[in-house]
Amino acid sequence: MSIGFVEFTLSFKGNDSDNSQIDFYDVSQALVGFQRSLALTTHLVLNDKVITQSPSLKGARIIALPPEEGSWKITAAIGLILTGAYHISTAPKDTPLGNLISSAYDYVISETMGFHVDYSKTLGQQYEELKKKDGNQIPILEQHRFDSVIEKCEFAIKEMHRPIVQSETATRAQISSSFSDKNHPFKNGLNRETYDFINYTNEGVVAEEVEGVVSSFNLNTYKGRIFVPEEGRPIPFLLAEQVKNAIDVGKTIQSLTMNAKDRFNKGSNSGTIRLKVIKYTSRSGRLKSYLVLEVLK
Repeated sequence: MSIGFVEFTLSFKGNDSDNSQIDFYDVSQALVGFQRSLALTTHLVLNDKVITQSPSLKGARIIALPPEEGSWKITAAIGLILTGAYHISTAPKDTPLGNLISSAYDYVISETMGFHVDYSKTLGQQYEELKKKDGNQIPILEQHRFDSVIEKCEFAIKEMHRPIVQSETATRAQISSSFSDKNHPFKNGLNRETYDFINYTNEGVVAEEVEGVVSSFNLNTYKGRIFVPEEGRPIPFLLAEQVKNAIDVGKTIQSLTMNAKDRFNKGSNSGTIRLKVIKYTSRSGRLKSYLVLEVLK
């Protein structure tokens, strides 16, 4: 048995799509990317596992609803499969899952396209509320778990841009979610600029020093994020081979640990760390990520 509790709509606008026409191949690839990114995000929220194939989705089913006449949009409804893993005795609109999955997908889409979303003020707050509820069986996920999904969804989200950048039968796209009888447009839409951010990467030729605090780190992939005050947002980073050692990894984890403690001591910055990095930027010059060559402090 499945219950639909949240819907996501991908709509294309501009050029031929305004006349209900769009390139068949491009939009078919865009829909594959839409389904894949939705499936991987939903599976993580429900099961705390990062999958690589969308058919491996467990605990939910994604159903395509009939398109609306006179527009080019597709709506996907997510149905929760009740198997005993989750006990929902109230109506779907009264559960936190709709808001949680909507926020998670918005986070994945926005971060992939280069827009910063404050995890602690969005998903973090929702998980804090879930911790307080007796009987909650939804996994409580930390930020680095979503960073892992972002990596797996990058190509899928890039493909969602095809009608915009290949056939140019559309100029932009918008994603929105619907739950609790309300529509929630995502703040950041898809366009050629967001495609360029994903598709193009310029590697810096000179190493630079940056300073900040580590906000997330995955010991399995040696990837994480560091909040750099000069940038005003967390920047993804990858440790180069020469710093994948116990000492440098230890310093990185220490910064993360102290950062977590300092959140309860306003004004403290004991988790500050200094890194020598190569910068990766988008075509427009927007900073995308760091390759960490040396951990200095």
